[in-house]
Amino acid sequence: MIDPKVVDALVAGRGRSEDSPLNQLTPREHDVLREMAEGKNNAAIAEALVLTERSVEKVIHSIFLKLGLTWETAVHRRVKAVILYLAESDGVHPESGSDPETLKS
Repeated sequence: MIDPKVVDALVAGRGRSEDSPLNQLTPREHDVLREMAEGKNNAAIAEALVLTERSVEKVIHSIFLKLGLTWETAVHRRVKAVILYLAESDGVHPESGSDPETLKS
């Protein structure tokens, strides 16, 4: 698990290019991906976002499709998605321009 403060530090000051696949994600997909970046499993994501685990699984599958992450035996798609998020995220919610921490309340 990655401490949320570490995630915040990694994404601080980084901007996302206009052609980033992250721009294709819905606000809910961004929320789930952010929770994944904090190291949470599906059950913890479901609890944090008040969803069922099955809903979380569906959202994660959609994230993988939109990011072009296909199943490979030697690659963990969840890790690749989080790395992309951390590399390109600016820590701002795409729809509202708000800080993601503000949106949790």
